Amino acid sequence: MTKRILSLALALLFAVGQLATLGAQAQAVGVITGTASGTNGVALAGVTVQVVNSAGTVVGTAVTTATGSFSVSGLAAGTFTVNVVGASGAVIGTSTATLTAAAMTAAVSVSATAAAAAAAAGAAAAAGAAAAGGLSTAAVVAGVGAAAAGIGAAAVVATKNDASPAR
Repeated sequence: MTKRILSLALALLFAVGQLATLGAQAQAVGVITGTASGTNGVALAGVTVQVVNSAGTVVGTAVTTATGSFSVSGLAAGTFTVNVVGASGAVIGTSTATLTAAAMTAAVSVSATAAAAAAAAGAAAAAGAAAAGGLSTAAVVAGVGAAAAGIGAAAVVATKNDASPAR
């Protein structure tokens, strides 16, 4: 009977040792947290944040809260690009974060650039006007100007009144 108890205890000890080894081999799960703000420092609420790995694959997304905060978890160790994406789908701000085996959490702040925010706003305004059933001259001028600002160029838009009847 003593041999049976000793054998059972030894088997249990072996099983626990194997579980501990498996736990040590399990990959740590990382988290990137942060805040997103506009060019004036005001929190960007309800925008999408994408975490992109070094291969260019989106490995996590989140939507910012009313205070501009976000959290993306389930990440492996590595270096990531954190993109804030505007309503038009354009990246309006970016940052980087690195997770290592020793530090699987990272905090970042992402600020929208003025040019990217203007380009995204202009594109969104033009898309909204087009969806509403027409595209006004003002919407076209605003969209072209914002897009030009987004790429760092100047835009000249000329209009000419023609003699055609009003539509």
